[in-house]
This record gives sequence, C-alpha cells and structure tokens, in this order.
Amino acid sequence: MKIRRFSATAFAAALLIPGLAACNDTGTAGAGASATPAASGSIAPSGTPAGDAKQALLDSTNAIRDGNFRFTMSGAGSTAEGQVHEPSQSAEMRMTIGDPSSDLMMKLDLIHAKPDSWVKLELGGKAAASVPGLKNLNLGKYQHLDQTRIKGNRALGFDFDKVDPAGSAVLTQGVTEVRKTGDGAYAGTVDVSKAAEAGSLDPAVITALGAQAQSVPFTAKVDTQGRLSELVLQIPAAGQSAAQDLKITYSDYGNAAAAQKPPADQVVEAPAEFYNLFN
Repeated sequence: MKIRRFSATAFAAALLIPGLAACNDTGTAGAGASATPAASGSIAPSGTPAGDAKQALLDSTNAIRDGNFRFTMSGAGSTAEGQVHEPSQSAEMRMTIGDPSSDLMMKLDLIHAKPDSWVKLELGGKAAASVPGLKNLNLGKYQHLDQTRIKGNRALGFDFDKVDPAGSAVLTQGVTEVRKTGDGAYAGTVDVSKAAEAGSLDPAVITALGAQAQSVPFTAKVDTQGRLSELVLQIPAAGQSAAQDLKITYSDYGNAAAAQKPPADQVVEAPAEFYNLFN
C-alpha cells in the first residue's frame, strides 16, 4: 500500500501531506513582486491598481516567515491544523485524511522539536485491517522518528528554514490577475503550474489540470495589519479528481506556543513497517 501525501487534491491524498511538509518558501516574496507584476497598469473595480493589489498580497505573507503562527488547511475530505513556533524550533500538526466511511482513514499527530520528531498514528476505515505490518505499527503511541530515514520526506519531516506548511508566499507569487473586492479582501487567478513546491498542491493534480493550471480562481483575506488570514483556491475538476476548494488560514501571528514533547512513557521507536507505510 502506498500512502500519498495530503495535498489539495487528495491536500488531500496530497495538500495535507500526511505530515504537512514545509514548503519551498525561501523568504523571497518581496523580491519577487517587481519581477512578476499582475496585469500591469490595469485597474481593479474598486479603483485600486492591480499591481498594488498584488503587492499587498505578496507583502501579506511576510509575517509567515517569522515562524510564529497557527494554521489550518482543508480540501478533498482532508484537514490539517497546527502551529509553528520557530523561536523554540518546534511545531505541531494534526491531520485527518478521509473519514470513517472511507476505505482508509488516517489521523496523524506530529510533533517536531528540533532535532527530534514524533508521530502518533490512528487508522480507520474498511481497509485499515489490511494495512501491511499493522500489528507492528504501535498505534496509540508516539513513535520517535529516525531523522536519517525521513530526510527529504515531505510527509513526516519539517524544515525550520522553510516554515510555511502551505507555501502561500510561493502561491501568491504565481498570481496572474488580482482585484480588491472589499476591505482586506481580494480575488483573482493564480498560475499554480509555477507553485508545485508550495507544499499544499499535489504535483499530479497540477499536471492533470493542464492549461487550466495557469488560471485557477482564488480569494484571499488579510487581517487589520495586512497579514494573510485566508487563501482559498478553487481547483477545477481534472482527471479523476472532482472540483474542490483548497482553504488555508493563518492566525495568532506572534502568539503561537512551543510544541510540547510527548511524555517518555508514551514514546516508542518507529518500526520499519511505519517507514514503509510512507515510502
């Protein structure tokens, strides 16, 4: 059995990558603004130049790079929520992929406290009993992960140099058209074919979208300080995937708490069967 990372499509059987991976946000949102102007010179219905609207969106992701926030993601029947606390080099993420009526439901509670990571796995659904190596998976316990075995694994690892699980800075740099629709509200289109490294979109879905990937509708909201609070991508139907909304939210900027390491009596070392499940 092969478990794919949760993302927009599966954020779902891939955006919520079991174990939200840190995206490829290198902290260059501001620098990219002048290089990729949106509809240069055009005017949004509100009278705001489109370039200014895009710059506002690019700037809205700056606070994410500080690595101190809470987030949620949802799409295609999967959800994720958690917090990132870069000052303590810690993060916690809880994900649910599928539901009890699915063939396979998976819940993961991931804790990262550099240099260690732990995950508690729960399985459900009709096919749960058929998961390879089930009896050795230590369900109900926090499993300590060998960092050498999860290096580069976007499902289980976390990179504190790239702290945004959804990669919103990467996504906003792909905006092709934007207009201000109200106080702190925006709408437009984004070329997601340029955002495969965002972490919140399954590359297979981007491929399936074909030309549609170049103009995916989105809406966005910023808080009173201009920080991104909500981003919704309206992903069209593609291949075997139905149309869906991929929703990302951010909150509690500067007020997230450090993740707590699991109690020692609830921790075991992850067995080979666990790593095999995510390969």
